[in-house]
Amino acid sequence: MDAEAREAADAGDEWADVTPDAARRLVRAAVEAFAERGYHATTTRDIAGRAGMSPAALYIHYRTKEELLYRISGIGHEKALAIMGEAAAADGSAAERLAGAVRTFVRWHAEHHTTARVIQYELQALGPEHYAEITALRRRTDRLLRQIIQDGADSGEFRADDVPGTTLAVLSLCVDVARWFTADGRRTPDEVGVLYAGLVLRMVGAEVA
Repeated sequence: MDAEAREAADAGDEWADVTPDAARRLVRAAVEAFAERGYHATTTRDIAGRAGMSPAALYIHYRTKEELLYRISGIGHEKALAIMGEAAAADGSAAERLAGAVRTFVRWHAEHHTTARVIQYELQALGPEHYAEITALRRRTDRLLRQIIQDGADSGEFRADDVPGTTLAVLSLCVDVARWFTADGRRTPDEVGVLYAGLVLRMVGAEVA
């Protein structure tokens, strides 16, 4: 990691692993543009302008607009998978693991709501190969959450007759936070995470202290 990337990581930049700095600036600009205008209405000129670069400079780092969306989607979905994987592997009851998974997953979608909106709602704009790769990451995340819910159903902690349907409902609830959350709202990302963890535990019929 170069000095600029280390500085970005120290500042909590979610794109710290994207190097060099020019490529990182383009990713940030693309996220802003896609969130504001939508993928299809955004041009490479829009992205380059937001990054303070010429359109020609963009192609040094990304061959197409779709490649930028793929890079953004890949990083975001890898983070979601890591969050769910850590929760699934944690010690504790199924209820504790489910609460931890939802709390952390929701907090990330709130803290990074602009990025999350792009990776969740512009998915269909990816080309076939990239779409297949990203949806495979989503299925892995789905399976981890499904296993936590299945564990709870098997142990009698949860009342979940339809585990796949329940998994879909929980994921949909968590992901939707990115659609409505704003930084100037009355709840912090942590508070929303705690709220949703409690809601999901009630959804599956777990005992809530």
